[in-house]
Amino acid sequence: MLATMGGPQSVLGWVLGTVLALADGLVWSELAAAMPGAGGTYLYLREAFRATSLARLLPFLFIWQFIWSGPLEIASGFIGFGQYLAYFFPGMGPSHVRLVSAALGILVVILLYRGITAVGRLTVVLWAGMLLTVSWIIASGLLNFDAGRVFDFPPGAFAFNLGFLMGLGNATLIAMYCFLGYYDICYVGGEVRDPVRVIPRAILYSVLAVAVIYTLMTLAVIAVVPWREAAASRFVVAECMRRLYGEWAGAAITALILWCAFASVFALTLGYSRIPYAAARDGNFFAVFARLHPTGKFPHVSLLVIGGLSIAAAMLELETVLKALLAARILVQFIGQIFALVWLRTRRRDFKLPYRMPLYPLPALVAFAGWVYVFATSGAPFILFGLLVLVTGALAHRLFRGRTR
Repeated sequence: MLATMGGPQSVLGWVLGTVLALADGLVWSELAAAMPGAGGTYLYLREAFRATSLARLLPFLFIWQFIWSGPLEIASGFIGFGQYLAYFFPGMGPSHVRLVSAALGILVVILLYRGITAVGRLTVVLWAGMLLTVSWIIASGLLNFDAGRVFDFPPGAFAFNLGFLMGLGNATLIAMYCFLGYYDICYVGGEVRDPVRVIPRAILYSVLAVAVIYTLMTLAVIAVVPWREAAASRFVVAECMRRLYGEWAGAAITALILWCAFASVFALTLGYSRIPYAAARDGNFFAVFARLHPTGKFPHVSLLVIGGLSIAAAMLELETVLKALLAARILVQFIGQIFALVWLRTRRRDFKLPYRMPLYPLPALVAFAGWVYVFATSGAPFILFGLLVLVTGALAHRLFRGRTR
């Protein structure tokens, strides 16, 4: 974030990301309250456009882009783990990081290749370690707060020009990557009591909590490590803690960061392996993904495909992975379901919407404009990648429909 915008004004990325996540969260809230079942966007696209020619195409396209973007999201955790492990082994080069990323991916698949009960207990333990890590970072930085260091803006930091707009767009993209997950309750909406009340509040609390955590972590780090040094550091949080407490603290926080990265990829691989399985079971994706393990009764084909693609994606650069995963996801998922909500509001008068966002259509327009801005500033290769995923998905759907007939 600091390197992207060239200074502590990168906090603007968190601000804009928070506004976009809140606006988009209201879209999720309205759809999830009306359709509180499992599947999230897959369900909303299928039901909103029921009885139209898009009822089968759009859910398929969602799963198709997910087969691309889901592994990229998991791969970002593999890469982050490999890069931070180099704190303990300074001689590690890019090839070593890739080997570590691949090994971690194989380990995660092996651990998940079993029933769900044991997996659930381990996930809670990993989550607790994440809370400990961010709490220590924030408390340490804020107890040593230096306003002069934090607000040391470079000349022209807020000059409104094309460079500023591109930098802010890329910072917002990074922020939205960090926000991903505020809508996860929508994927298990069928198991939520009183979804009309609970889901909108859960999304609101999630967005605000993540915004506070990341903004405070940014300020906490540059309160100790000047932003020019932080922007060039490979281990910025470890360097922050080392300066405050000594070498042991740098090593300890690095171990906790590795814990967090592992917790992230473990939970993501677990959840994401179930999405193609659910679509295939409904008859809206290739049937092979609906196969269950003969004894463990978990979707082993879907797990192996998602895990294998994630390991392959971990061979890429981290910045490439972050931009590609959002470019693939924005058009079909985020923008697609904004249109689904508008369609329900205008064309499906028979459809009940028990929760309605305040100030409609303003939040939907803000969400649409925000996603278009993030997509347009991601760079030409990633714009083309997003369009390629869309086109290949349409072609794959034709093949799928032909085989289904």
